[in-house]
Amino acid sequence: MRITLRSKIIKSVINLCKKVLGRKTNKTEKTATFSNPVVLTRDQHPVSRKHISTNALKVLYRLNKGGYDAYLVGGGVRDIILGLEPKDFDIATNATPEQIKELFRNCRLIGRRFRLAHIVFGRDVIEVATFRGHHDSNQEKAKSNQKTSKQSEHGMLLRDNIYGSIEEDAERRDFSINALYYSVTDFKVYDFANGVEDVHNRIIRLIGDPETRYREDPVRMLRAIRFATKLDMTISEESQAPIAELAPLLANIPAARMFEEFNKLFLSGKARANFDMLRDYGLFKYFFPVVEQSLEQEENIHLNDFIRLALKNTDLRINNNQRVTPAFLLAAMLWYPLQARIQRLNAASQLTPQDAFFAAYNELISEQQRSIAIPKRFQLVMKDIWILQDKLARRDGKRAYKSFEHPKFRAGYDFLLLRGEIEGGPAQELAKWWTDFQTAHPETQQQMIKAVAVNRPGARRSTRKRRKPGSQSANKASSEKNSV
Repeated sequence: MRITLRSKIIKSVINLCKKVLGRKTNKTEKTATFSNPVVLTRDQHPVSRKHISTNALKVLYRLNKGGYDAYLVGGGVRDIILGLEPKDFDIATNATPEQIKELFRNCRLIGRRFRLAHIVFGRDVIEVATFRGHHDSNQEKAKSNQKTSKQSEHGMLLRDNIYGSIEEDAERRDFSINALYYSVTDFKVYDFANGVEDVHNRIIRLIGDPETRYREDPVRMLRAIRFATKLDMTISEESQAPIAELAPLLANIPAARMFEEFNKLFLSGKARANFDMLRDYGLFKYFFPVVEQSLEQEENIHLNDFIRLALKNTDLRINNNQRVTPAFLLAAMLWYPLQARIQRLNAASQLTPQDAFFAAYNELISEQQRSIAIPKRFQLVMKDIWILQDKLARRDGKRAYKSFEHPKFRAGYDFLLLRGEIEGGPAQELAKWWTDFQTAHPETQQQMIKAVAVNRPGARRSTRKRRKPGSQSANKASSEKNSV
């Protein structure tokens, strides 16, 4: 028995040593460079045409048939290797945007900063990008044509339409895990930056010098965080080191682009994790400077818990394939800063509650628009949600029915539920009342409304005498007589 156990232990140790040594050998043999990528044959990777959308395959085949090189690139390849279902299928090719447009009638060219081709199949859009080239090798071309390439004084790329080879394109990619190319002609995966190794090690690593790459496009700092939470990976030490110093560069990003990044970070099912990481790296304030200031100064004891609860609920809805709107999250982010401004206006002026609300609303939205450009359609929903918080508290007479029939009642009610869970007290009681009201019989609803009117603080019967019938017409006739 002892001999058998000892032999098993020895055998397991030998197998472990073989595995470790084998991994080291493979790693040494397969180190990718941009001039000499690691090429994985069909039997060495899980990427297959059955994992690729029919429309993406159509684009790849037509580009190949037109005499161009075309590859599925980036996230689509990465996600399949990770065993995930890709949501987007991006394609890279040596065809220029104009040449792509000649091949596809359903193509539209977009972008000035990065010229791209969108191949439209109904609601499905396949993005096709031409291989990017190095700026150094095209300096004369760049100087002679400012529409081709342009950088800001901070090193940010304002325009980048210099085209090159697949090797140059791979080197211009942001992260190693995105420098993976799959060909439908030979079914091979081309790994230019040891991306497959980083995928297996779950590492987010920038290609090239991190500081230079962040300066070229500061949004890469946000992308690093988004990939880390989405893929359950860790940002490498060298890639996270410059973030704190270079974070202010995000202030130069157009507000419209920051709104797009907000949607990607907070409407992807990882909102709460992204919120925590953004705050850890000091990047959240470039989305919501007013909110970050309130959080740092602890102006409201409910703010942090309320935001985190709203983010948690949003993640649950997205992961359950339920609909969400950016307006609800934006309303949650800015609710308590709005209340603080209303209180300050009430203390400093004699505005009516309605005027104080709209003054605070306009001031807050105007300030927020400098950071992220919130479209008007979402601003209107935010305003409805906020106004409903007051309307839902006024339930006497016909007001309860009017609020119940409001087009945005459900959003306002869901918002009130979150407030009740965090604030407790009157907000929680009000949320419970509306929960019961929605499922109650019409007669019970009327009784609930009457009970509110009776129990309302300060409620009392009017002592004003009713005017006798005909008295108004009599007074009118008397005044007309006197005027004559």
